[in-house]
Amino acid sequence: MKHYTSIHDIDNINSWIEEAKQLKVNPLKHHELGKNKTIGLLFFNSSLRTRLSTQKAALNLGMNPIVMNVSGDAWGIEFGDGTIMNGNTAEHIKEAAAVVSQYCDIIAVRAFPTLTDKVKDESEHVLKSFVKFASVPIVNMESATGHPLQGLTDAITISEHAKVARPKVVLSWAPHIKALPHAVANSFVQAMQKMDVEFVIANPEGYDLNPEITGNTEVFHNQEAAFKDADFVYTKNWSSYSDYGKVLNKETDWMITKDKIGDAKFMHCLPVRRNVVVEDAVLDSESSLVIQQANNRTFAAQLVLKKILESNK
Repeated sequence: MKHYTSIHDIDNINSWIEEAKQLKVNPLKHHELGKNKTIGLLFFNSSLRTRLSTQKAALNLGMNPIVMNVSGDAWGIEFGDGTIMNGNTAEHIKEAAAVVSQYCDIIAVRAFPTLTDKVKDESEHVLKSFVKFASVPIVNMESATGHPLQGLTDAITISEHAKVARPKVVLSWAPHIKALPHAVANSFVQAMQKMDVEFVIANPEGYDLNPEITGNTEVFHNQEAAFKDADFVYTKNWSSYSDYGKVLNKETDWMITKDKIGDAKFMHCLPVRRNVVVEDAVLDSESSLVIQQANNRTFAAQLVLKKILESNK
């Protein structure tokens, strides 16, 4: 595997899940694999779980991680082709990616969308520029349209906690105080479409995700109907896709409550706003898997790095 930029880079999600579970049993088993190898973690946006879990994953494999907050610590990077650079950007991605490739054996990138320019965001200009101009493998630590490390994490978590052979999994929109990206929801949809689960999406009118991603997945605009017989409820807010990046309304009655989900397991990528997205009674209950999900972030990242290292010996 050359790069990991999308859930579609997973050839067989079931075998990946089982391999990740084995890494959890003995995280340091492959410590020699990354010896004398360096990974550069480049953050254009803030992070807690992604930064720490990917760094720990690299350390578990014997790699040396270098972390950089690009937006605050580096020169402003220009991504346009043929641009006259007489503005705020001082360095072009062509040089930046080539230079970082000399320092690092793998480059991991985190860059959020604008949520104002759909065409620009869907072009994945930051992520794809690194793929184009770097000479080493690229890992997506969340881009404008996807978060494949989180999607793999969620697949692992559902596999570990499923009580039936084909569980019902619901992705539910929930309210938030501001407009949020579609990346986590998109990758979760793509991961579930690869798994043997009964999968549906619940969101208010006006909040349907990109139909090219949801495909034939059933979408409910009635949360209660979607939750019927659910085994897992995965919750995330996202802004409107059709009226791109907009918050159409708050829909506060879509907050997740214990009464709504019953005995279903609750999942969220974190961070989560208590008593806005989900009530305390859910997060503080035994039904909540958010801490287990966060733990699995390490092993999802470790599996990805392991496969890249093995493919590029």
